[in-house]
Amino acid sequence: MLPLEGVRVLDLSRVLAGPYATMMLADLGADVLKIEHPERGDDTRHWGPPFVGSEAGGESAYFLSINRNKRSVSVDLKSEAGLEKVKKLAAGADVLVENMRRGALAKIGLGYEVLKESNPGLVYCSITGFGPGKDEDRPGYDFLIQARGGIMGITGFDEPTKVGVAVADMVCGLQAAMAILAALYRRAETGGGAHVEVPLFESQLSWLANRAQEYLVSGEDTGRMGNAHPSIVPYQTFHTSDKPLALAVGNDSQFANLCKAIDRPKLAGDERFATNPDRVANREELVAILQEEFRKKTADEWVEEIREAGVPCGPVNTLADVFSDEHVLSSGILRDVEHPAAGMLKILASPVLVDGERLPIRRPPPTLGQHTGEDGGWS
Repeated sequence: MLPLEGVRVLDLSRVLAGPYATMMLADLGADVLKIEHPERGDDTRHWGPPFVGSEAGGESAYFLSINRNKRSVSVDLKSEAGLEKVKKLAAGADVLVENMRRGALAKIGLGYEVLKESNPGLVYCSITGFGPGKDEDRPGYDFLIQARGGIMGITGFDEPTKVGVAVADMVCGLQAAMAILAALYRRAETGGGAHVEVPLFESQLSWLANRAQEYLVSGEDTGRMGNAHPSIVPYQTFHTSDKPLALAVGNDSQFANLCKAIDRPKLAGDERFATNPDRVANREELVAILQEEFRKKTADEWVEEIREAGVPCGPVNTLADVFSDEHVLSSGILRDVEHPAAGMLKILASPVLVDGERLPIRRPPPTLGQHTGEDGGWS
């Protein structure tokens, strides 16, 4: 039995943050009904190439990545029949997730205050662009949130750089899933539902983590440091004779072991590098010394020797490297699934294991409206 088996989730969200949250719940066993416009569907169905399969133009890889374990029901929210259908579904749901503009669903009679009258135990989650404040009515877009929220100000080298995936959306989705689970836990005690709001912008601020607190403590903005760390040295990439190597030395003992592994044991006792604060103060000197050593061998050779010394390190992989990695291939996270339109696909499963078992892919990502009429007894 999966942890959320029997939990019904009505998914009125689209694009990424909301669908990512509902996919996490679906992976854990929830029955997720994804409500989509009968003709357009979720925006991400059209984000490509690449597409796979030929039916109705093919399935977008983007959509496939964030909609496993769900059912798709076609509903036109601009029609009276569509609104009534969603109201009936909401009356039988445990959770509703939406990421429309603030107040948009309330205007058409699908706001929390209305729906809780027929379903007082409903956990209603709104993913918004901005929380209460000056810009509370503005929409949120991952790229703009990464820019305004500071992550691009601390990421990259000379040029501000976004993270390679829509990480603001994804972390917001994770926080939404966590908040929903907390509200369900409270409901089990009290019987009452809740209206949970998770703003994209404030979510992004929350995971600035140490960089935010360092600024709030010191008033100094260290800005972009590329692959280096502002307060730990050496903790960055180095060039080897063939490709980059990622090195993460977290304490003085690991630094001493590194020095032995690269045949420079005296560096650990050098007063310039003996402690982490010393190494931070003399960063440029130490990095130059280490870089000279690392160019003498390949990344794979260094990884083997440095790992043997108990120091965290690893190669900087391409996606081709990742999906040929022996651990990835043996971990069970990569699954073959049969898709009704695209045929056999390889899809990533959830990273979560329950009682030692990785969560299953019970359903492939649905085609548009595939499960219309299969409400599963909700209404």
